[in-house]
Amino acid sequence: MAMPTDHVASKTEGRRLDLSPYLVGASIGVLSWVAFAVSKEPIGVTTPLSRVAAPVAAAIFGNEAVAANPYWSPMPFSWDYGVLFLIGMMAGAFVSSLASGTFRLEAVPRFWRGRFGGSLIKRFAAAFFAGALMMFGARMAGGCTSGHGISGVLQLALSSGLFIVVVFASAIIGSRVVFGRRGIK
Repeated sequence: MAMPTDHVASKTEGRRLDLSPYLVGASIGVLSWVAFAVSKEPIGVTTPLSRVAAPVAAAIFGNEAVAANPYWSPMPFSWDYGVLFLIGMMAGAFVSSLASGTFRLEAVPRFWRGRFGGSLIKRFAAAFFAGALMMFGARMAGGCTSGHGISGVLQLALSSGLFIVVVFASAIIGSRVVFGRRGIK
């Protein structure tokens, strides 16, 4: 059994980014409490994602259909803390990938190509299905990995603890399906 390391290192093109999981974990905890103190809302992304999806759905199905839909009607689009957090999270990931030298555009990742072939349609269909399944699960659970895994666990919510156990079990099963027993090659 492999022992956990003190840091995670990414080396690309002469640059090195060392991140201590303990420092990152503590930073996320502090960020969560600061965000709650400032916005009076816990960290989470499924509701903001639903808020952003509502105008897209309105463009496709019409404003009346979205207003009458029980999923979108309680979550109209607004430039609230959650939507700004969602945008900031994506921007932060982008800046981090640039800073670490790991950014690259890739339609079919190497590990996917090695396991399932190079079909762009198959890759996009699998990504869409997996994303839709994750979003459905997050909405059914009343929160996502950010909401339950960070905010809920910090509040010692029993539902969040159960959610995290299910997420880890699902991730193990999913990684076996995608990567097989030997992992990434």
